[in-house]
Amino acid sequence: VVAGVCHGPAGLVNVRLGDGSLLVDGKRVSCFTDAEEAAVGLTEVVPFLLQSRLEERGAKHEGAENFAEFAVSDQRLVTGQNPASAATVARLVVEALS
Repeated sequence: VVAGVCHGPAGLVNVRLGDGSLLVDGKRVSCFTDAEEAAVGLTEVVPFLLQSRLEERGAKHEGAENFAEFAVSDQRLVTGQNPASAATVARLVVEALS
């Protein structure tokens, strides 16, 4: 099981599987959204907008309103939108491990 919360999924944008495909391609994911980045005034500070980069890599981004708790699980990939989502991500990881 691979999991990330908030900006953590940034570590997944270039991960490739044994067959050369991108880990996130075709997977449902959540992360700190482009709208949340704009709301905190950091769109010009971060090296890239994570939601957009994941979508460029073929991920199917899902999210909630800014700063709301939201997480998704797709096979063995679990991701959460922001720090408010950490407990839900943990629960989904436990479920995936069961």
